[in-house]
Amino acid sequence: MNRSIVSERWFGYLCAIALTALVTGAVALIRVVADVGNASMLYLLAVMASAVLFGRGPAILASVAAFLAFNFFFVEPNYTLSVTSNDEVVALFLLLIAGIITGQLTAQLRQRADEARAREREAVVLYDVVRLMADTELERALTAVAERIRVELELSAVVIAFGKESPIRVQADTGDGEAIALAREAMGSAEMVLGGGQAPTATQRGQPGRWIRVVPPTARAIARLRNDRVRSVPVNLRGQPVGSIILVPKPGAHKIGPADDRLLSAIGHQLGVALERLSLQREATEAEVLRKTDELRKALLNAVSHDLRTPLSSIMASAGSLRQQDVSWTEDQRGEFAEAIENEAQRLNRLVGNLLDLSRIEAGSIRPEKSWYDLGSLINEVAGRLHAATAGHKLIIDVPDGLPPVLFDYVEIDQVVSNLIENAVKYTPQGTEICVSARTAGDEVEVEVADSGPGIPEGAMPRLFDAFYRASDSGGAKGSGLGLAVAKGLVEAHGGRIRVANREGRGARFLFTLPLHATEFEPPAKTKETA
Repeated sequence: MNRSIVSERWFGYLCAIALTALVTGAVALIRVVADVGNASMLYLLAVMASAVLFGRGPAILASVAAFLAFNFFFVEPNYTLSVTSNDEVVALFLLLIAGIITGQLTAQLRQRADEARAREREAVVLYDVVRLMADTELERALTAVAERIRVELELSAVVIAFGKESPIRVQADTGDGEAIALAREAMGSAEMVLGGGQAPTATQRGQPGRWIRVVPPTARAIARLRNDRVRSVPVNLRGQPVGSIILVPKPGAHKIGPADDRLLSAIGHQLGVALERLSLQREATEAEVLRKTDELRKALLNAVSHDLRTPLSSIMASAGSLRQQDVSWTEDQRGEFAEAIENEAQRLNRLVGNLLDLSRIEAGSIRPEKSWYDLGSLINEVAGRLHAATAGHKLIIDVPDGLPPVLFDYVEIDQVVSNLIENAVKYTPQGTEICVSARTAGDEVEVEVADSGPGIPEGAMPRLFDAFYRASDSGGAKGSGLGLAVAKGLVEAHGGRIRVANREGRGARFLFTLPLHATEFEPPAKTKETA
């Protein structure tokens, strides 16, 4: 038995004797002043004080000591334990019985108060553990839980560890360094393990487990682990052990009692519940990813299959016509076939390029190779390259001469401007204006592509930059719905923003920004954002 516990127990009994002696002195003083017949009732104060301060045993000892002291000092013949009067015998036994009953009742009240405090402590600690485990930073949460256990149970160290069967591999420790090393050495092979205890039912309370001594299989292990200080509380996930709470009590500290066992079992259960919640969240996330992937795959097949077949069919038809030997094609007809092959091949190349860019954006692997360029020169170059596509429209370039150089990836921003102009060409009637302008706005430069077409339906605004999305009333325009999604991903990879709005009167305007100063690159979020 722990020496400190034994010393404290003997101290309680000694204090009970001391309190009885103190009351004896008080009774003697009272009897000097006046002959009070019921002065023996003062001994109940010593009994009650012993019961409140030290428990049932010292209270019974105080009752017996009061019986003997009053008999020895105040019942004739004095200074002996013999009693000559029957009335005095009855009075003495009444004193003894009243003292014992009073001590028992007071001790029960003390015990119930202690139990209430223990229940309150258990409820508060469990509440704290549940709140701490709600922290999004799991390692910080486990460290806080370990520290809470260590402080509450007055331990040297606490280590929370999980095995390979656990959905997490995070570990947490707190306390004295030497005790932590002892706990880690005994991890997985602690000598004292807290059992599960009786599970609660609809009509019966659950019972805390008891400490089970685990005997190692080898003599060497027995010699190494013969230490009752290290204790282990298992953490179970769906009935299987996946981790443990390793406890190292302080030398000479109070023994871990049943209330502590119940508290530790409840904390282990709460950690298991937290692990199960985390496991279910991961499974739900994986299921959602699979669902999104399946939706993306279906959308990709639905959107791309037609767009891939159309240029391939045109290329195959034109190439097949050129190879026909039984037909004499004129040079103009051969040129038309060659032009059709070239145009459809370029269309196919753009589609494949957009698909590759979209996959890089979704994977977060876009890494712009930035340098300082003249944005106006890039816009003019794009306009020249798309001259054939914009021939049926009036393309206006509005870039001031004093526009400062901008840090960007030339190829990627070239593709953004190209996609926006091609999108305007695709969804606006022949002969309308398309204006491409650039201007500075604070520490950013804004590029705008505005058209005079029918505008964008309000219902299509939130999803306009989603991959494979096309407005239902797009006027029969063909496309895979990738251009705007790719443009959004490339602009955000540069630290900019892109948005869309309808112009006053008629038409739509797409506007994206690029920072004028150097910024650290952050991969774009994989979740799709609305415009």
